[in-house]
Amino acid sequence: MLLSTIDLFRQSYGRYGIPAVNVEFMEQINGLFAAAQQANAPFIVQTTPMARDYAGADMLISMISSAARTYQRTVFAIHLDHGHETHIDDAISSNAYTSVMIDASHDTFDINLQRTKAVVEKAHNCNIAVEAELGVLSGVEDNISVDERKAFYTDPNEVEEFVHATNCDCLAVAVGTSHGAYKFSGHQGIQFDILEDIQQRLPGYPLVLHGGSLVDQSEIERINAAGGKLNSNAKGVGPEQLKRSIQHGVCKVNIATDTRLLWTRVMREFFRDQPEDFAPINAGKIYIEEYQKFMLRKFDVMGATGKGIDFN
Repeated sequence: MLLSTIDLFRQSYGRYGIPAVNVEFMEQINGLFAAAQQANAPFIVQTTPMARDYAGADMLISMISSAARTYQRTVFAIHLDHGHETHIDDAISSNAYTSVMIDASHDTFDINLQRTKAVVEKAHNCNIAVEAELGVLSGVEDNISVDERKAFYTDPNEVEEFVHATNCDCLAVAVGTSHGAYKFSGHQGIQFDILEDIQQRLPGYPLVLHGGSLVDQSEIERINAAGGKLNSNAKGVGPEQLKRSIQHGVCKVNIATDTRLLWTRVMREFFRDQPEDFAPINAGKIYIEEYQKFMLRKFDVMGATGKGIDFN
């Protein structure tokens, strides 16, 4: 069942989180939909401009549509992540997306507000929800790089003005997380006082947590044992922080790094242990199985398992 993100947030607010998972190729899409159907959990499948360039926008949406036909009991939204106006216009005209994100967070407050408001007006005319971002997250998200020295937390005073002026449907906030594989570098975890302040000012309003991957240390250790050279100091968002964030208005949790680490671990171990094998299907099957297990755990942590019943 394809829904808007707003439909998902209306049911989940304060009760459970909705994983918003970036996908780039078939194995990820297959594993995500299979896990969601098994868990009876709502989710958001999201694509970035870079993923659309890699796979081809039509190819990517076609794979998602095929998965929806294969796993017909799933409840999900399709979201364009970190889009600019050209990406958003293309997503709207495709009639495939139920939600888009305008990422103008690197602009000044006033320009961000103006750009977001223009996108909201255009998207709402097509019954498409809009996510905006206020505050800059450090780290790397695809081809987006922000020097950590320029990262700053979201100001709750600005959130109230921004949401009322733009009418955006949900807002990504900078509360200490970062993009990429190196979370919380120089920070002490999620700044819950900011989330609490925003929730008091805008009760019931859905917030988005970018950089929501766990960055499991055991995955990094296995990758490095199989020939990788990842920084072992990486630190992600733990289960307790996720659960507490959900209580304070976070409805959507973006996940990308964890699935990339999983792919790296599976591929490195497979070709280390089976150097004579050159069939991509054999490694791909393992990745789908591992991806499915990963998502089942993530649905549990975020309290989404079994919540598909909310949308029957």
